[in-house]
Amino acid sequence: MLLTVILGLISALLMLPFGNKIKTKWSLLLIFVPACIFLYYLQYVPAIFQGFTYTQVLPWVPSMDINFAFRLDGLSLLFTLLISGIGTAIFIYGRSYLKGHAYFDRFFGYLCLFMAAMLGVVLSDNIFSLFIFWELTSISSFFLIGFNNNNEDSRKSALRALTITGMGGFFLLAGLTLLGNIAGTYQIAALIDARDTIINHALYPVILALILLGAFTKSAQFPFHFWLPGAMKAPTPVSAYLHSATMVKAGIYLLARFNPVLGDTPLWSYTLMIVGGFTMIYAAIHSLFRVDLKGILAYSTISALGILTFLIGLGTKEAIIAASVFILVHALYKATLFMVTGIIDHETGTRDITKLAGLRKIMPGVAIAGLLAALSSAGLPITFGFIGKDLIYEATLHSDKSMLLTALAVCTNVALVAAGFMAGIKPFSGKLPDDFKDAHKPYASLWVPPLVLALLGLTAGIVPGIFGDYFSLQTANSIYGSDTEMHLAIWHGVNTVLILSLSTLAAGTIIYFVNKPSIKKLATVERLNVFAPQQFFDALGRGLLKMSQGYTSVVHNGYLRSYHLKVILFAEGLLAYKLWLSGPITIDWANLTPLSIYEVAVMIILIGAMCMVLFTPFLLTAVVSMTIVGYCICLIFVFYSAPDLAMTQFTIDTLTTVLFVLVLYKLPPFLRLESSTRRYRDIAVALGFGVILSMITLKVINEPIEKTISQFYGENAYLLAKGKNVVNVILVDFRGIDTMFETVVLSIAAIGVYSLLKLRLKSSEKE
Repeated sequence: MLLTVILGLISALLMLPFGNKIKTKWSLLLIFVPACIFLYYLQYVPAIFQGFTYTQVLPWVPSMDINFAFRLDGLSLLFTLLISGIGTAIFIYGRSYLKGHAYFDRFFGYLCLFMAAMLGVVLSDNIFSLFIFWELTSISSFFLIGFNNNNEDSRKSALRALTITGMGGFFLLAGLTLLGNIAGTYQIAALIDARDTIINHALYPVILALILLGAFTKSAQFPFHFWLPGAMKAPTPVSAYLHSATMVKAGIYLLARFNPVLGDTPLWSYTLMIVGGFTMIYAAIHSLFRVDLKGILAYSTISALGILTFLIGLGTKEAIIAASVFILVHALYKATLFMVTGIIDHETGTRDITKLAGLRKIMPGVAIAGLLAALSSAGLPITFGFIGKDLIYEATLHSDKSMLLTALAVCTNVALVAAGFMAGIKPFSGKLPDDFKDAHKPYASLWVPPLVLALLGLTAGIVPGIFGDYFSLQTANSIYGSDTEMHLAIWHGVNTVLILSLSTLAAGTIIYFVNKPSIKKLATVERLNVFAPQQFFDALGRGLLKMSQGYTSVVHNGYLRSYHLKVILFAEGLLAYKLWLSGPITIDWANLTPLSIYEVAVMIILIGAMCMVLFTPFLLTAVVSMTIVGYCICLIFVFYSAPDLAMTQFTIDTLTTVLFVLVLYKLPPFLRLESSTRRYRDIAVALGFGVILSMITLKVINEPIEKTISQFYGENAYLLAKGKNVVNVILVDFRGIDTMFETVVLSIAAIGVYSLLKLRLKSSEKE
């Protein structure tokens, strides 16, 4: 399992050295990456159907119970097949869609990275590895959504998507960390055993809120839904992959995975039902007013995600079965419709349904794919969508509030029927406009992948038992936490569910013919955007930007002396507060060693040198005076039997002085002294710091000496680290991680300085 994730990551990295080759004859190799992953996981279908579960654990930080743990069960298998299977279709489709694009290799590098991240999310059995891959999906989708980086709208959409999903990721990390600490394990499969401890804990509502925020932001639930329509600025292969079958389903996967752990409580159920129910009806109605094909599909996708959230919240056996089937149903028809939309845009140059008609005459294969996907979306009998809608109605009819919930589901599905027809049938029906008569037939590699997915939706509807048993049964069992005894069939006789399905289809068809989307209607609806959640978040963003600008101008004003002052003031406040908490200072004057004449003389020289630094107007004099201060400290180290520290201080001071003198010719010969007010302020801060440190020193002197730590280092320095210098051993071995990060920081700083030295700006850029 780890190898499949690594395969995607390696494929992304190989785009760097072999990008130019990928743009030409080697581009066929791209298709083999998702195809091989799909075939690898397809072989597990029979075993998973029998109830087997596969695990793989690779230690990462075992002392903290953080490992690369992977788990393949019914739920993760369905998602891996969707990610790799639809990914294969997208890679074939995208290869022709972006043929000749300057950033062809970059696009597929991002796509491979995203695929690997999604595989990591659905396979992870450890909280922290899941979070790492979760964030990687947000980062890689940011690059994909903003792929057309010359377009300002694309950049804004990518940034908005990253902001919303990144914010959700922050909340998710907090919730998962609390969850793991309370359960005493970070293994997701083991959390089920700690379910009672978790739901009875006082922090259960907090954990629930944090995790749900992470899921809602990723899966575009109201009020976080607005980033998804904006993300349609991405190339169509991105929309077809990320926003139909993979990224937006990550939040649904999270809810499904944690349903056995956190679900089946009133707080969980009502939250998901309310949020999901409102999202599905809100987005379905909005889809009827869109004139852009991608806009229609975006809002219908949000509605479908709302349906899945609603079903998981409902939580009954019937609802979980419906959710497990609808995940596959939606992925098949929505990916098809997105790819059909991309072909239309690619060949005609527009996605406006008020202008599109009659395209069946020049692209019959695409028309068939669009028709089959639209019929599956509508729930026509013998399509897989018919099975999905039947199960949704069966779930609502068996609920406590059956009338209300069924009415909500019917209204949503009626709107989705019309929206599906608008996207999959409207562009191909009617008379072909003269503007499109010269449009040529698309490449087979463009229309074959959506046609295959559409035919799969039809096949699954004809033989639902096979698809249900092998792809949805164990998925439902994983979400429900026990055996659902699911078996799909195409015919259950004439009953309430069938009547509701046929009524939905009829009502949706009528709305499709009656509803005439137009720019004028859309403008009327968009007047209500002043009350939309996006306006609130945009205002919040502007407020944060204004606050950060004010904060930056005060705290990060670019003056080193200002930074020093703030750091010292903070340290003074912190130390003074700690001293105040520790109580009064008692000094045993009898145990204090009197100062020698040498120490007094050195202190007088040191104070004089410091005064010279503060008040001299000449730069060279200040540098020499600072050197005198350093040498005086060297002498103090010698007096207290620390020759190694004295030599280190002597070396550093000498080297610093030499460097200062070397660069003096680049600096003015005199110093511009600060105003007397600032100088007295700085003197007061410095004296305060000195007084506080003196008080700490006096307090430490009177504390009993604890030698446990020093004895440990003395006894184990040679035995464990094979070093005779205890100080060096502490720095290199016992505190090696500190030294490692210090080295990393210095290396990064050196790279930054080197980059600035090599920077060559144009005159326009300098301005």
